[in-house]
Amino acid sequence: MRSTANSLRLPALGALGLILTTLTPPALSLPGSGSTTNSASDAIPIHWLGDTPDYVAGTTFGLPWPRGKYTFNNTVFSISGGADEIPLQSWVNGYWADGSIKWTGHAVPALGSVEEGYTVNVRKGRAGGSKANTSESIEVTSRGSEVSVNTGKITVTFPKTGSNLIGSITTSSGQTVGENGKLVLHTQSGVAEDIASRANTTIDYFNFESKISNVTVSKENSVRTLVTVRGTHAATSGDHDAWLSFVVRFYLYAGSDAIRIVHSIIFDGDAESDFISGLGIQFQVPLAGEELYDRHVRIPGVDGGFLHEAVQGITGLRRDPGEEVRNAQFNGTKLPDESTWDTRVTSRLQWIPAWNDYKLSQLSPDGFTIQKRTKPGQGWIHVPGGTRSHGLTYLGGATKGGVAVGLRDFWKRYPTGVEISNAAGDEGSITIWLYSPEAAPLDLRPFHDGMGQDTYEKQLDALEITYEDYEPGFNTPYGIARTSEIYLYAFDSTPSSDHLSILSTHTNEPPVLVAEPAYIRETKALGSYWNLPDTSNDKAATIEDHLDFLIEFYEGQVEDRRWYGFLDYGDYMHTYDEDRHIWRYDVGGYAWDNSELSPDLFLWQQFLRTGRADVYRLAEALTRHTGEVDVYHIGDWKGLGTRHGVQHYADSAKQVRITQPQYRKYFFYLSGGDERVGEILEEALDTDKTYEVLDPNRKVRTDGWTPTPGQSATISLGTDWAGLAGGWLIEWEPLEHTGAGKRHDPNNKGLVSVSHLNAVFGLPEVISELLEYWNDGTDAPAGFKKDWLEYCYYYDASAGEHKARYCESFGSLNLIQGHSRLTAY
Repeated sequence: MRSTANSLRLPALGALGLILTTLTPPALSLPGSGSTTNSASDAIPIHWLGDTPDYVAGTTFGLPWPRGKYTFNNTVFSISGGADEIPLQSWVNGYWADGSIKWTGHAVPALGSVEEGYTVNVRKGRAGGSKANTSESIEVTSRGSEVSVNTGKITVTFPKTGSNLIGSITTSSGQTVGENGKLVLHTQSGVAEDIASRANTTIDYFNFESKISNVTVSKENSVRTLVTVRGTHAATSGDHDAWLSFVVRFYLYAGSDAIRIVHSIIFDGDAESDFISGLGIQFQVPLAGEELYDRHVRIPGVDGGFLHEAVQGITGLRRDPGEEVRNAQFNGTKLPDESTWDTRVTSRLQWIPAWNDYKLSQLSPDGFTIQKRTKPGQGWIHVPGGTRSHGLTYLGGATKGGVAVGLRDFWKRYPTGVEISNAAGDEGSITIWLYSPEAAPLDLRPFHDGMGQDTYEKQLDALEITYEDYEPGFNTPYGIARTSEIYLYAFDSTPSSDHLSILSTHTNEPPVLVAEPAYIRETKALGSYWNLPDTSNDKAATIEDHLDFLIEFYEGQVEDRRWYGFLDYGDYMHTYDEDRHIWRYDVGGYAWDNSELSPDLFLWQQFLRTGRADVYRLAEALTRHTGEVDVYHIGDWKGLGTRHGVQHYADSAKQVRITQPQYRKYFFYLSGGDERVGEILEEALDTDKTYEVLDPNRKVRTDGWTPTPGQSATISLGTDWAGLAGGWLIEWEPLEHTGAGKRHDPNNKGLVSVSHLNAVFGLPEVISELLEYWNDGTDAPAGFKKDWLEYCYYYDASAGEHKARYCESFGSLNLIQGHSRLTAY
C-alpha cells in the first residue's frame, strides 16, 4: 500500500516524537546484578510441535521469562523427561530493563528415546547457567589449518582456507564416509530469447566453487557447536570475478550422527549478465574396496519412499543368484560370499552394467524425473518418476558406509535436484541442487522496460492504473538473499529404507520444542496484546471461527495456486482478480505481498494463541522468505525492503515497513536465537542510514528537501519509525550491544501525523512490548503511554470527538476495521 494523502499533525503526541529519536540501549545491569522477589524455582513444561518425532538429532529452542524473576549468573537450568538425564546447554538472548532474564536459548543433544514432553527446571544458584549438566559433551579442536568437531558419533573437520567447507566426516568406528564438502555454482552470461535465436546468441559459461574467507566457532560447545563459514564463489573455469557471497552454518549436537546446514547467499551480481544455472552443495563419498553390487543408491520418491538401486544390480537377471542374495541387495546389506551364488551368475558378472551416474530433477511442484547412465559419453536412460520428491538421497556401501543428504522443502523450492556421480569409481559424489542445472537459468531481469516512465509525474500516473510504483534503476535484485536448510546423516553401513524415511521426515519437519501458549502469554515477553482463544460467547466464537477460516484459506491457496519456488516459497499474493478467478500475479503492485498489512504478525500471533503446528510452519516459511528475498542485505539500501509487486524486488518503494524486525522477532526468540535471523535483525540496526541517501517521499515531496548525510530527516510513524523502533528494542533487550551512541531529541521537536498506514506494520506490537519492557509504562518517558492511548482511542473516534479534542478534523480515514484493535487496546 502507498499513501500520498495529507495527514494531520498532532502536537499533543509529543512524547511519541521524543521516542522517535531516543530509543537506543541504555547501559544494562550486568548479568546477575538484578533483583527478584518471586519464588526461587520453576518447572516449565515444553512439548514437541505437532506429533512426537521418531528421531531427534539434537535441537535448539527458546523460552521466555517474566520480568524480575531470574538473573543469568544466579540461575541454573536443567531439563527432565523420561528415565534418562538429559544434558542442557543454555544462554540468554534477551533481558528486561531491570537486568533480569527475558529470553533464553537452550540446546539438547541427540535423544535415544523421545518423550512426548519435557520439563525445563530453573532455580536460583551459582552454577554458571550456560553449562550443560553432563560430563559428556562435544569436543572442539582448532588447529592451524582446520577446526575439528567430535560429537561422539561423528568427527567432522572444517578447513580454514580453500574450497572445501568440510574436510572429512568420520564415524566413531574410524570410517571416513564423506569428505571434500563444497559449494558449486554454474552461471552463464546471457540467455537465448527463443529456440530459434540459440544459434546466433553468444553466451559464456562459468563454473565456480566455494572460496573460504573466514571460519568461526561458537564459544560454548557443551551440547551444541556452531561452525560458521563465510566466503564467495570463485571461478574454476572462465574469466569471472569471485561473487555470490555465502554464509554457511554447520550445527552439530552431542551424540548425533547428523549435521544441520543453513546455507545463505546474497545476490551481488548483475541481473543482465549473471544468470545462475546451477547452485548446490556437493560431498564426496569414499567407495574404494566396496564391491559394485554392495554399493547402494537411494533416490527419494514421494511421502518418504525410495527407489532402491545398486550400482551393479543382481535382481531381475535371466539367471537367479539366489533369494538370499537378492534380498540382501534390496535391503542394503552385504551380499553373501559369491561361492554361495548360482555360478551361472558369478561367471558372468562382467557383463552386468555398473550404473555410474544418477540424477533426479524436480522442475515443478507437481513432478520429478529420474535418469541414470553407465558413464559419461553414454546415453541416459529414464527411470519412472513421480510427483513430489522428499529430497533425501543416499550414496554408500554395505561395509564402507556413506551419507544421506536432503534439502528441506525440496519440492516446494523447485527447481531442485539431486545428482550422484562416479558411483562405480573409488570416490563417488552426491550433489544437492538448491537450483537445478536442468531448469532454465534463474532470470532476475526486470519484467518490463519501464514503458516510458521517465518522470515522477508519469510514474505516479502509472501507479493509478497498475498500482506499481516504478522507477528506473530501482527494480534490481542486487542485495537480495535466500537461505536454505540442508541435513546430512552419516552411516557406517547402508541404513534401512524405514530409517531413511524417518530421516526424511526429520529433514522436512525438523523437531521443534515449544512452551505452552498460556505460559508464553503469562510472561509478557512477547507483549500482552494477544490472548488465548476464547469461545465463551457467540461473538467470541465467531471471531475464532473466522481466524481458523483465514488460516485454512491461505493454507489452501498456497497449495491450489502453487505458491512455491526457489525465491517465491513462503510468500502470498496481495489481491485477487475476480474476473479471471486468479490472484493478480501479473498486475503491478497487486502480485506478491511482501509483508503488506503484516501477514507475518497475523500468523505468528495466531501460533502464539493456539500452538498449532501448521500455523508455525506457515509462519516460519514466511519469515524465511520475507526476511531474505524481499530485503536488501548489502549496498546503499541495506536494511530496506521492497513494496509488493510482480517481482519481489521490482517496486521502487524501498521501505522499512517491509524489513520490520517485529516480523522476525517471534521466530528468533522461539527458535532459541536462530543465527541467520539474528544476523538479519542486526542488519536492520543500520536502516536509519538509508535516509541519508534515499527519500521514501521523493515523488510527492513539495518542500525541496533532499537526503543529505548527517542531516535530519522526516520519517513516517507507521511505515518508518515502527520498523526502526522494532529493531532498536531488540538491540535494547539485547540481541547484541553495538555500543551505538544515544539518539536524542531534547527539545521534543518530533510530531506524529495521523495516517491509515501507521498501525498496520507492527506499530501496536512494538509499542505494547515497549510498555511491557518499561514496567507497564511506569519507566517510560513522561507522557508516552498517555499519548499512545489517546492515539489509539481517537483514530476510530467520531469527527465530533476529533474537533473537540484537537480543534481539527482528521479528514477521511480508512482501514477503520483494522484499527478497531487500537480502540480495544
